[in-house]
Amino acid sequence: MLQFCDGLRWKKPYERAVLAILFALGVMPTAIPAAATDRVQLERRAVALTALGRQMFSDPSLSASGRMSCASCHSPRNAFGPPNALAVQLGGADTRQSGVRAVPSLEYLQAAPPFTEHFFDSDDEGDESVDNGPTGGLTWDGRVDRGRNQARIPLLAPFEMANASPAAFVEKLRRTRYADEFRRLFGDAVFSDLGNAFGGALEAFEAHQQSYLEFYPYSSKYDAYLVGKAGLAAAERRGLRLFEDPAKGNCARCHISERANDGTPPQFTDYGLVALGVPRNRAIPANKNPAYFDLGLCGPLRRDFRDQTEYCGRFMTPTLRNVATRQVFFHNGAVHTLREAVAFYAERDTSPEKWYPRDAAGQVRKFDDLPARYRANVETEPPFGGRPGDPPPLSDAEIDDIVAFLHTLTDGYRPPR
Repeated sequence: MLQFCDGLRWKKPYERAVLAILFALGVMPTAIPAAATDRVQLERRAVALTALGRQMFSDPSLSASGRMSCASCHSPRNAFGPPNALAVQLGGADTRQSGVRAVPSLEYLQAAPPFTEHFFDSDDEGDESVDNGPTGGLTWDGRVDRGRNQARIPLLAPFEMANASPAAFVEKLRRTRYADEFRRLFGDAVFSDLGNAFGGALEAFEAHQQSYLEFYPYSSKYDAYLVGKAGLAAAERRGLRLFEDPAKGNCARCHISERANDGTPPQFTDYGLVALGVPRNRAIPANKNPAYFDLGLCGPLRRDFRDQTEYCGRFMTPTLRNVATRQVFFHNGAVHTLREAVAFYAERDTSPEKWYPRDAAGQVRKFDDLPARYRANVETEPPFGGRPGDPPPLSDAEIDDIVAFLHTLTDGYRPPR
């Protein structure tokens, strides 16, 4: 795409972002006229569509309750993640229905590949292909591939914006103050065709989420460090080494910290779906039912892999960009500080009593949020591993250093004068 942008002489970041929006909307390069006037028209439409999507994103009138917008859970002030420390957010027609998963950030999803069951890359020597298993997609279980399809989920989910149907949502959209702008972009008769109206709304949401200044600005201290415009403090440097050390944190195995081959800044995820064995969060109302388990890739929200038991317990590896702005971690929000999240990796197997409850006989109930038959799916690569009582792979000081490094991934860095 960038080569094509250069061919059109769209070389500025803003112009590239417009092209990204057009690609997201399915406008392929062969469909983009070379004439400057046509290019300007396309640019103006992309900008207008982005602005429309931004209005819709923050409009609570588009929900069944009239009190919940996309921004209610995906707060622009919190890296488009949760605005508070609740493990799951409340929504529904009465804003009292509890969700079942922690709210993920919507940032840095622009490079997520489509979901595939088998993702192959080369091994460390580069001479053999390695199957990394399920990879890609959006949401915690990777069940959709495009922003427009992701936007559809909360609009209709009964515990989120809770619209009873696409028709109910479109009727609300028709009554908004920006309905005339919607008609200008999609045609005067757009509201007479449910498919066109609902599809147009999803396009606008998707266009908004392709706005690079808002959703993938690459403006952290670490980005400045990568281009030689900032230095890391001693603790941050130590944390980076531990983050990348296969025998210590080994974080970079899944949260890739190096530039891609084409020079793209790191996304800090490999988009893999893995089972971490996170402890059950009893603050989630659904978990009060002992028979209920959120199994991620194999259900209950995703249904196409319900019979593939090797996928049970797997959830998306999220980007770590802006992770220090969060107050809830992992798919079920079981952990509420960044330091605890790092410590879980180091201590899950060596000090399981810190993370899991005990049964009536006093035995630690490890991996208590997974039925026993799926526990073989849980990740065991370092820093996991070891036996109870063994020294953890990371000391308290080393955990602090990794946390210091993770703070360098927060966008909005301004170098000191």
